[in-house]
Amino acid sequence: MYGLRPGRLDMALEDAADVELLKLALAGEESAFASLYRRWQGNIYRFSLRFSGSASIAEDVTQEVFLALMDSTSRFDPALGSFSSYVYGIARNQLLRRMSRERIFAPIAENSEEENRGSHEDLSRLSDPLSDIAQQEMKESLHHAIATLPLRYREVVVLCELEELKYGEAARVIGCPEGTVRSRLHRARTLLLHK
Repeated sequence: MYGLRPGRLDMALEDAADVELLKLALAGEESAFASLYRRWQGNIYRFSLRFSGSASIAEDVTQEVFLALMDSTSRFDPALGSFSSYVYGIARNQLLRRMSRERIFAPIAENSEEENRGSHEDLSRLSDPLSDIAQQEMKESLHHAIATLPLRYREVVVLCELEELKYGEAARVIGCPEGTVRSRLHRARTLLLHK
């Protein structure tokens, strides 16, 4: 890849696997780091926002995740799990440290940047304002209910339902058996129905 011209390198990097991008970034290839950042920044921010309920914490944690990835002691091993499990695991650990230090468990009260961008694009289409308001209220109610769940249930809901990780990946992120993720998710759904 290094023999390619800059434009072709960027195109090759966009198609590269996360593991390859990480290796190149650790070797000092800035464009590989930029590609990895573009690919994962939105997911990590959204996960952190949904987990913590705080945009400022989500921004900080997103930056901390990429700093941790670029640490020379970064120990990602593909034999132990997927890159997504590794990245979400770093984010989860950062969030738990930050939240226990600051004792923040606030409900989610804002939309993600992607949702806001999408709503601006939707303005060109005609829609039913009452339906939109009802849908927004339902979404806010659900986010509030998720934010009030105990942490062990909230994290499985965010990982499995909102971030759409498979049970096995979520188990690796949390550091528990897959069956525990399944039972916590079942219990979380029951609690959400009651709320």
